[in-house]
Amino acid sequence: MTDGVFDPAALAQSWAQPSKPTPIVIFGAGSIVGDAHFPAYAKAGFPVAGLFDPDHAKAEKLAAKWGVAAYRSVEEAAATRDVVFDLATPPAHHAGVLRALPDGAVALIQKPMGSDLTEATEILEICRSKNLKAAVNFQLRFAPMMLALKDAIARGWLGEVVDFDAWLALATPWQLWEFLLKAPRVEIAMHSIHYLDLIRQLLGDPRGVHAKTLGHPGHKVPQTRTSAILDYGDTVRCALSINHDHKFGRKHQACEFRICGTEGAAYLKLGLNLDYPRGEPDILEIYPKGGSDWITVPLVGEWFPDAFVGRMANVQRYASGDDAELVSSVEDAWNTMALVEAAYQSSAAPATPIAARP
Repeated sequence: MTDGVFDPAALAQSWAQPSKPTPIVIFGAGSIVGDAHFPAYAKAGFPVAGLFDPDHAKAEKLAAKWGVAAYRSVEEAAATRDVVFDLATPPAHHAGVLRALPDGAVALIQKPMGSDLTEATEILEICRSKNLKAAVNFQLRFAPMMLALKDAIARGWLGEVVDFDAWLALATPWQLWEFLLKAPRVEIAMHSIHYLDLIRQLLGDPRGVHAKTLGHPGHKVPQTRTSAILDYGDTVRCALSINHDHKFGRKHQACEFRICGTEGAAYLKLGLNLDYPRGEPDILEIYPKGGSDWITVPLVGEWFPDAFVGRMANVQRYASGDDAELVSSVEDAWNTMALVEAAYQSSAAPATPIAARP
């Protein structure tokens, strides 16, 4: 705090950059790489050595656009020395790529950390056995609005957080990710996992979760709608209402968080998800402790691509010894996967039956 006066511009919104960026080798040439990874690394000045994708023509096209090499095999890409390996691969392929990396390598793994908790455990064991400095790309933690929110909470501007609401009612273009059409787990594992991971960072690990996730008759994606309650005991209420099938115009669509404390509150609009991937501007407003109205925090950047800059910066700074903590390390990310697994188990379990009339 500064003399007890809330200064929104004083909140941290970015991660310190590495003094000497390390070249990056990317596995995968999907839309997330073209829409987020390359733009982020170009913005930050992080050099990319090259990329590999099993679809070599696709890899060559993207590589040519950004002026990097297109490797012909996982082994060729993994043989590149003194780099950070960026796995933008489908979850079922993470383990195979990690096994091909040299021992002691630095790696950033696309979320989720495997298709389920069994695969997450396998990935954790691979990273341990090969002594990999590995983190999972839960980049929402590094979005400017989320860094500012975390800083505001740490500075005491909300008091003790007692309520967290996530509310989404939007139309998500699932067709951008063809592999999801065959995936058994989609909404929680591939999307809401970001929110669950962020909640873990802000509130810690919950005692348990009540959840229901389901599809929609309008398409073949296995799940696109989720309701969940995270159990933090008798003080904190945490609820998520997620609907990716609100296809009735922008007017009543939403993608927002409301975080309430004992002495203040925060409102966030995650603009990226509205008209993805073009998106809308993010919004962070805070009603600070001792205040009398909402104050807009001027954001210097947005979720895409800036969160990817901070995510990679932390990986590189940890590898060089500049950062003491590797945020969302595989050790910590396993706990997010355990929460995801519990949510699917809850969804599969029968609800508490209502008593029949006597």
